[in-house]
Amino acid sequence: MPTLEAPVFVKTLDDTLVKNLVADAVIAPSMHNAQPWRFTYTRHSRTFTLAADLERAMPHADPTTRGLHLGCGAALLNLRVAAAHAGHCTSTTLLPDPNARALLATVRLDDPHGASDESLPGLHPALRDRHTSRYPFSERQIPENVRAALAEAAAREGAQLSFLTSPHRETVLDLIMHAEGYNRMEPGREAEQHRWTHDTAAEPAVDDGIPDYAFGPRKRAGSTPVRDFAGRRSVPDRAWTDFEKSPQLASLSTPGDTPADWLRAGQALERVLLAATLQGIASSFATQPVEWPDLRWILRDPVSGAGHVHMILRLGYGPQGPRTPRRPVDQVLTITP
Repeated sequence: MPTLEAPVFVKTLDDTLVKNLVADAVIAPSMHNAQPWRFTYTRHSRTFTLAADLERAMPHADPTTRGLHLGCGAALLNLRVAAAHAGHCTSTTLLPDPNARALLATVRLDDPHGASDESLPGLHPALRDRHTSRYPFSERQIPENVRAALAEAAAREGAQLSFLTSPHRETVLDLIMHAEGYNRMEPGREAEQHRWTHDTAAEPAVDDGIPDYAFGPRKRAGSTPVRDFAGRRSVPDRAWTDFEKSPQLASLSTPGDTPADWLRAGQALERVLLAATLQGIASSFATQPVEWPDLRWILRDPVSGAGHVHMILRLGYGPQGPRTPRRPVDQVLTITP
């Protein structure tokens, strides 16, 4: 007699839940909070499609769209976390159509051949608590076991997280400072940053970009790399304060440097950030040197010389930053039969 396969239990998935999953996905960080993503959900196949919104690309600071892919990868990880928390296993395919540049991934829910990741649901409580913090952190060191756990989080997505040690850390700090100066001297980059930052007194209803209340204080002292999104803009009543003397920095890298690697790095980045948030660790980014190809090369580990660096993370104990705006789900999600 033929062997009958066990029936697959499929959870109910109505449009309200679909919208809630995407609402969790778009909490992800993205370059200048541009939110360069679009989602489509197809009911009959129970499949999400993630596409790049190339109108939100930054041709000066991100000409290859690597940074855009990182942000979309972070949103992809959030979608997987939200689906797992709702009881759905997922099957993800990166770059399913090589002829469609903007099509980045598909996520099928409850694929009978998909493998579940039991670690994903536990990350869900951190989704809405994670915010980029441009505030001072304490000098308290992150314990080695926590550092190892964050490195393991990155490894689960095919990336490597390495905490920087001297003298490489000092080299990276210098590169960040130089890159910040290069950005200021590049009119196109300066204009892009200005485009994605907002004076909330004049623009109270924005739903993307970085509002002035999230700039954080100006740095008075310390070697901490914190990007000043105010640029040449004057922000009334903005405070000056001291930052860490010895910031804790980590690099995130992958063996390859293709669009698929960029998406893996984005997922790894968000998994690290969520795991860090659960440990009470705040975070911010130092993207300046990875935006310049010559400087990005020098960011590589001086011992192994391996890997392509996608992000420099600043991690530590301090306040989580404020919430930044997000586009309404109806602007980024299309549901089809």
